[in-house]
Amino acid sequence: MSFNDPISDLLTRIRNAKLAKHKYVDIILSRMAKDILEVMKGKGFIQNYLVNTNKRTVRVFLKYSKKRESVIHNLKRVSKPGQRMYLGYKNILPVKDGLGTAILSTPNGVIDDEKARKEKVGGELLCLVW
Repeated sequence: MSFNDPISDLLTRIRNAKLAKHKYVDIILSRMAKDILEVMKGKGFIQNYLVNTNKRTVRVFLKYSKKRESVIHNLKRVSKPGQRMYLGYKNILPVKDGLGTAILSTPNGVIDDEKARKEKVGGELLCLVW
């Protein structure tokens, strides 16, 4: 299987698993995927993830409320391979009035929008999660 955008693949697999109300989903292992999942875990959008280096996959455990509603309402890929989007720290706005988060790739690593504004660092806007 050949694909050009592993970040879109990650977001699509999580979105499809959430809609099907699966407990977990397997994603192709990459450093960028691990970094994005770490930010999502820190923000409380997923429960946890486990890395399986033998199969080169990451198992992501999705987080649901007591009524079995997903904590993630939507995921959106912003910067695409054909059109990259870069933002300075002053231009990073809160997502859904602070209910969501923007994930950026910066010189300091993959971080969320709050941390980017606090550290005064901009970068490539990878995706939005709310």
